[in-house]
Formats: sequence, structure tokens, C-alpha cells
Amino acid sequence: MLEIQNLHVFYGGIHALHGISLNVPDEKIIALLGANGAGKSTTLRCIMGIVKPAEGSILLNGESLLGYKSFEVVKKGVAMVPEGRRVFTNLTVYENLSLGAYARKEQDKVRQDIEAVYHLFPRLQERAFQPAGTLSGGEQQMLALGRALMSKPTLLMIDEPSLGLSPLLSQTVLKRLKDLNRDTGQTILLIEQNARAALSIADYAYIMEVGSIRLEGAAADLAKDDQVRQTYLGIH
Repeated sequence: MLEIQNLHVFYGGIHALHGISLNVPDEKIIALLGANGAGKSTTLRCIMGIVKPAEGSILLNGESLLGYKSFEVVKKGVAMVPEGRRVFTNLTVYENLSLGAYARKEQDKVRQDIEAVYHLFPRLQERAFQPAGTLSGGEQQMLALGRALMSKPTLLMIDEPSLGLSPLLSQTVLKRLKDLNRDTGQTILLIEQNARAALSIADYAYIMEVGSIRLEGAAADLAKDDQVRQTYLGIH
């Protein structure tokens, strides 16, 4: 589905991405791991058209995404849940979800899809007419995910979904992502600070370090490799 080749990004004189290449196949969960500043979020911003690469290609189902603005990338089937959730705090849960479908043409199916989000995250249905600003951090993360799903993306990208959440809520959110992938075939590109949890739900993973991809492989294999666990993931 998504193919990135030889992607270079500069922030002024800083070489942020050093020719990275990665693939995200249909109906898979791909994890992008690494320390803060490794270039993970920059990669997602390039895909969304927020950051312009100096070199390289980004193809979605064979079509280049370079040169498109973010709202155009959304219309092509890519949705991103940014780090920090960023829900519309003064709007209700229902209104936030409805806004997620702003670019869709088949508005008659929006209510049906909101119900599907409620099925995935029952707490959102309970809070449907509360302002989003009154939700807990975990509930806001569920809302941010649900809002992204309302655009009916072929590719869902998520930046640090467990950041700031309790271990229990983190497990709940990541389990819902696995359920979503299993039940609907949703393709997911995931950045996650909890490497152990990310590898437990992902099919394949890339490990980034200082703007480069240092290692890649099946998530289950990386999770079992002692050197990988200690050197790159901080798992002992």
C-alpha cells in the first residue's frame, strides 16, 4: 500500500532523515520504533504533506503523495492521529466524530460509521453528548482515533497513542487497534513509545536511530532478539 524510498529531510542545516525506505503492506500493522528525535514523527509528517522532503518518493497504491496538501492526502485515504490527541475540546464527542467525516461524499453513511466507532470504543457512546474537554486522557485518545476512522482511511497512522496514559488504558487502546486490524483489515502505521506493547500487536517493525533505519524485521522476531531488546528497545 505505502512505499517510501530514499527519503531525505532537512530542517535548516539539520539532516533529519537520511534516505529512509520502508513499506506498509495492505491489512498489516507496521510499527516505527526508536528514541525521541529519531525521525519517526518527521516520517509521518512527510506522508501527510506537512513536511516537504528534499529527496525521495512516497507512493500510496502506486500514486505519489508528494506535492499534495494535508487535506488532499486525507482525501486520498490517509488519516493521522497526532501525538497529544488534539480533539476539539468545546465540541461534543458526537460533533468531533462527525467532523472526522467532513471530506466524505457519502454523508448518509456517517451515522452508521459513528455507531461502528461506538462499538469499538463503548465509552465514547456513553459520553456522546459531553464536551470532549471533559473526557479523561484515555477517552480523548479513543476519540482522536475514532475521529480519524470517520474519514474511512485506507491507511491509519498513529503517533504515540499511549503517551500520557496509565498502563491499563494504554493496553486498552492498543488492544482496540489490534481488534480493528483483525476485524476490518485496517492498515496501520504505528509510532509507539512502549516498544514491548507495539511489537506485541504489530506484524513488522522498523527501528530508527538518528534519522536512519537501523533494523527491521518481523515484530515477533525482534521482540525475542536479546540484542535488539537491550540495544534498541531498552527491554531487559
